[in-house]
Amino acid sequence: MSAHTSSRHRILRGVLTVALATGMSGVLMGCSDTESSAARTSADRSAADAGDAGDAGDAGGAAAGKRLAGIAQKAADKGSLGVIVRVDRGSGSPVEIARQAAWTKDDHRLAVDDQFRVGSNTKTVTATLVLQLVAEDKVRLDDPVEKWLPGLVKGGADITVRMLLNHTSGLGDFLLTPEFLPSLTGQERRTWRPEDLLAITPEQDPPAEPGQKYSYSNANYAALGLILEKATGRSLAELIEQKITKPLGMKDSYLATNADWSTGKQHVTGYEPDAERLKDILSPTVDLPEGVGFVGPERPGGNVDTAAIDPSWAGAAGAMVSTAQDWQRFLTALMSGKLLPKAQMKQMRTTVSAPEEGGGYGLGLMKVNTPCGTVWGHTGGLPGYSSEIYTDAGGHRSVAVLTSTNFGIKEKAAATANKTLVEAATCQMLGRSLPSLNPSE
Repeated sequence: MSAHTSSRHRILRGVLTVALATGMSGVLMGCSDTESSAARTSADRSAADAGDAGDAGDAGGAAAGKRLAGIAQKAADKGSLGVIVRVDRGSGSPVEIARQAAWTKDDHRLAVDDQFRVGSNTKTVTATLVLQLVAEDKVRLDDPVEKWLPGLVKGGADITVRMLLNHTSGLGDFLLTPEFLPSLTGQERRTWRPEDLLAITPEQDPPAEPGQKYSYSNANYAALGLILEKATGRSLAELIEQKITKPLGMKDSYLATNADWSTGKQHVTGYEPDAERLKDILSPTVDLPEGVGFVGPERPGGNVDTAAIDPSWAGAAGAMVSTAQDWQRFLTALMSGKLLPKAQMKQMRTTVSAPEEGGGYGLGLMKVNTPCGTVWGHTGGLPGYSSEIYTDAGGHRSVAVLTSTNFGIKEKAAATANKTLVEAATCQMLGRSLPSLNPSE
């Protein structure tokens, strides 16, 4: 995948350019490759071995699975901290890998089916729900936002539903505002309604007219969530359950409405750099005030446990909790035509230029050009959680790479290792060898 994956646009990416661009993790301390390999649990081995066996029918499949597991462990040791990789090539058993840095095992033993905050991947679900209403002639893509949300969106008379979906509305992002940043980092506990977030959403800087250019903004999807609720008379959580998760059997997926995780199911522990590391990381671009950073228990290597930070503000833009398998089930169902009629699927896949996303952006769907071919899907990020989930063009094959830090993979060594992992997993999904990898590795 192109270099965009290492500096990514995930749900927090805009913050990287301002004071709390809490991105980029430093090099992991206290965990060598040797230590991590020795400390692998039996569950880790089972996941990797099952994946190797699933690919064994292909020439070199078992070796490719083992190589991918090694790349995953290296990424964890270099700063990704914990990674879940799941590759489903449409036949045979999937490749399933869970690897983590040694010290994180004191907090949580990572498993492939752990629940995970998938962040902005939620946007694809939101867009699917909107397009289902379009197919039913209950909403039109060219409807002005003002029709549905009178007085709530600045310039709403000139912004259409389509512009919200493909991020060409001209709206800025509330993530950049001083009112919101304390909630993002967990320094302030506050329940944000979508209306509140739209009220603090600024113009783009520099300003852009509606429809003029692509510029990613979570405000677009905050507005879409409200439109869905107004058009149907049901809550967003109800719509997701009734239209997506229940019909598809996604038993481990739901829209988070607070900081709590579902009971009876194991979840990934997420981490971000502590305030001291954060200030050092950002010093080349911004002078971060002393003590500003994520709130949570201190962990080794200058990390903070962010699992208790409330993600519910993200709503229709990014509040879904899921698993690798569940989300691949959704994405393959979508891309193979099971959730939308052909006309709406064509609209969803009609992209505007979005070089920062590695290709183009459709209606809640990214088109990404990788070294091994074009894939479709989305990325996601919340404090402690980063994800990239893709399918091939027909929804026959899919890949998920879930990482237990978002900004922790922005430091150079961590970014390089994580990028290599995503590329290797994506290429394996497409049945091709990654050009930059030496087969002997």
